[in-house]
Amino acid sequence: MKATGYNDRGMVEPTYRGSASVAREVDLMARIANGDRKAFEELYNLYHRRMARFLTRLTHRYDLAEEVINDTFWVVWRKARDFRGDSQPSTWILGIAYRKARNALRSSARLGQQQNLEDESLPLMSDEPFRTEELRDWLEQALAQLPAEQRLGVELCYELGYSCEEIATIMGCPVNTVKTRLFHARAKLQKLLPQLAGASATAPPGAGVRQAAQERHES
Repeated sequence: MKATGYNDRGMVEPTYRGSASVAREVDLMARIANGDRKAFEELYNLYHRRMARFLTRLTHRYDLAEEVINDTFWVVWRKARDFRGDSQPSTWILGIAYRKARNALRSSARLGQQQNLEDESLPLMSDEPFRTEELRDWLEQALAQLPAEQRLGVELCYELGYSCEEIATIMGCPVNTVKTRLFHARAKLQKLLPQLAGASATAPPGAGVRQAAQERHES
C-alpha cells in the first residue's frame, strides 16, 4: 500500500515512499553524514509533517511532539554515519522518534504532566463531499479510543504504508506482535465506527461527534 498525505489545502499529496523518493533520502543521509547542513534542512522539511502527525497520535501533545521531533533530528545529525542502509531512511528515523517519544511519555507521566488531548488530535483535511468529511471525523474519534500501540500500528500501516516487518523495526517488537495489534485494532474499529455513526444519526452530519469532543474539552 502506498502512503498518501494531505497538503494545507486538503488535497492528496503523492506518495513519499516511491523508489525516487527513497533514493533521494538515502542521498540526503549520505550528505548529512558529511556535515551538509542544507541536506539536513531538506530532510527535516520532508519529515516534519509526517512526524508531527505520527507523534501527536502517540503523545496527544503538540508541545511534546515538537520536542521529540527536535530530539530525533539532533540524533539524525549526530548519528547519520551510523545509517548503513539496512532499512529505508524513514524506518530508521521513525524508529528513533518512536523511542524518544516513549521515553518522553514515561518522563511526563512520572512528573504528572500527562494530558488527555484526544479531542485536539490532528484533523484529516479534505475537499471531498461533506459525507466523506464526516466519516473521517468518526475515524479520528475511533482511533483516539484505541490504545497507543494499536493506534500507531494503524497509522504506520494504513496511513504511512509500512509493512508489518517495517513497523516491527520501528517499534522494536516482533512482527507477530504487530500483526496482533493490528488485528485487535481493526476489531475495535469495526465496533466503534457504527457506534459513532449511530450517535450522530439524529443530529446534523458530524454534530454528535463534534459535540462530544466539545463537551470533553469544556470539562
